[in-house]
Amino acid sequence: QVQLVESGGGLIQPGGSLRLSCAASGFNFSTSTMGWFRQAPGNEREFVAEIARSFTYYKESLKDRFAISRDNSKNTLYLQMNSLKPEDSARYYCASKPGATWFVRHEKEYDYWGPGTQVTVSS
Repeated sequence: QVQLVESGGGLIQPGGSLRLSCAASGFNFSTSTMGWFRQAPGNEREFVAEIARSFTYYKESLKDRFAISRDNSKNTLYLQMNSLKPEDSARYYCASKPGATWFVRHEKEYDYWGPGTQVTVSS
C-alpha cells in the first residue's frame, strides 16, 4: 500500500527557511518521479517542483529559493525553502508517479498524494 507522509511544516517568520520531508513507502521510490505542489486557501493547487531520477524542474518564480532533492536510501523526498515570504503560505503536498523516468509536471498525471503539511509564513 502506497503511503506518502509529509512533515516539516510550521509557522515561520518572513525570510526564514524550512525543509519539508516526504516519507514514501509501498512503491519503488528510486524509480519514481516525485513532485511538490502547494495550495493556499481559495487558490487552486499549483506545481512547485519535481525530480525525475536526479533531474530537477521548478516553477520558474521559485527556483532561486526552493530546492528539491531525494534520498533514495531513505525513500525520502525533500523541499528546502529559503527566504520564505508570506505568499509562500500554503499546504504543501508531495506526489509520486511510480515508474516515470522523466518530468510529469501536471498534477493529474501523478498517481499518489500525501495528506500535506501546512506552512505559514507570518511575523
